[in-house]
Amino acid sequence: MPSKKALVRRPGPRLAEGLVTHVERRKVDHGLAVEQWEAYTEALRAHGWETLEVERADDCPDSVFVEDTVVMFRNVALITRPGAESRRAETAGVEEAVARLGCSVNWIWEPGTLDGGDVLKVGDTVYVGRGGRTNAAGVQQLRAVLEPLGARVVAVPVSKVLHLKSAVTALPDGTVIGHIPMMDVPSLFPRFLPVPEESGAHVVLLGGGKLLMAASAPKTADLLAGLGHEPVVVDIGEFEKLEGCVTCLSVRLRELYG
Repeated sequence: MPSKKALVRRPGPRLAEGLVTHVERRKVDHGLAVEQWEAYTEALRAHGWETLEVERADDCPDSVFVEDTVVMFRNVALITRPGAESRRAETAGVEEAVARLGCSVNWIWEPGTLDGGDVLKVGDTVYVGRGGRTNAAGVQQLRAVLEPLGARVVAVPVSKVLHLKSAVTALPDGTVIGHIPMMDVPSLFPRFLPVPEESGAHVVLLGGGKLLMAASAPKTADLLAGLGHEPVVVDIGEFEKLEGCVTCLSVRLRELYG
């Protein structure tokens, strides 16, 4: 049976120092952030996901955004080399976690940079954002690892947001959703649905038509519910102050087989 495991990492004490690139810095309430993170992880568990806590990286303010440290494709884990040098120490604990799960481990090497938030998988198509955190060498290395496994890698320009998945994610049927003002080239996606809110572009597929979504996108939740999906809403407002979204806070491992 396919797996339903999710890697997560508890917010560290320096969370409020996290990087911001496309937004103005706002004060982060650390206590509230921890409460929101716990509610997020509980929502995963409530819908059948086993959450696995990666070893904390308290010296890394952005370490809660665990998605950026690894790209999963089937049973292969590609350990990233984050575009922000201050984040590169985050990958060691994640590498250890995926190795314990029996994944085949690969790496992005210098001069390549790649953030996991720049990688959107839709079936065997892998979209990779080329922007501020992922460079051309990172795209080339991703392609070299994944194409022999049957992936079709499509590079997408990203300039208006931090990561590709800050602009777009995908519904269970493969339709890409996004907020057009945050996108560079919407026409790159063959099946595309515009959504009315920036944070509405971010969904995590929980299974059974359920979509984990941010509470800050009520209009999009209504839109998707009207199309037959079931939004599961969580408040991640403290993480949104740091350009985080629902996808950033976990790595879902769906294709680990015992």
